[in-house]
Amino acid sequence: MLDLAGGGDDGSTGLLGGGRARKDDPRIEAYGTVDEASSAIGLAKALSAHARVRAICEELQRGLYALGAELATNPSSKTSFATTTSRGVQRLEEVMAELERSVAMPDGFILPGSTPASAAMDVARAVTRRAERRCLALEHQGGLDNPEVRRWLNRLSLLLFVLARYEEEQSGSAPKAAKTRPRGSS
Repeated sequence: MLDLAGGGDDGSTGLLGGGRARKDDPRIEAYGTVDEASSAIGLAKALSAHARVRAICEELQRGLYALGAELATNPSSKTSFATTTSRGVQRLEEVMAELERSVAMPDGFILPGSTPASAAMDVARAVTRRAERRCLALEHQGGLDNPEVRRWLNRLSLLLFVLARYEEEQSGSAPKAAKTRPRGSS
């Protein structure tokens, strides 16, 4: 439920399981970035004309929702809202392997933007990488005990790269190489 009374005007926000934290707390930074990644995936989902891509995007958003709940839970709370597991990491790997069988991966770095949906997925990938860094910082400070969170985000960013290339292929587009060959070279 939204806090329309302005409870966050003091620079704090509520945690699941009770308690509050500063909005610049590493935990809030981590789950806020997870929320940004989910929003970027939602944009990609809305832009895609392909049912399989939209279904995968929705599955990824649900995973991010659960991961965000885990991060947003007060560490001193006895209540657990979600737990990221190795099975979740494995699921991402399975989807990635399935897609890789259907699409030729580029040889080098690419320029995002071949299609609107693939560009949104590449934005989501970059935001997911930032979420991974935020979770690593939280883990380093002792605020995150589950290494599967970091592993899940790492696999998610790889999957988003593959999914963007799959989206391009389904749309009849191809990624553009980031590096062009100098004129006159073969």
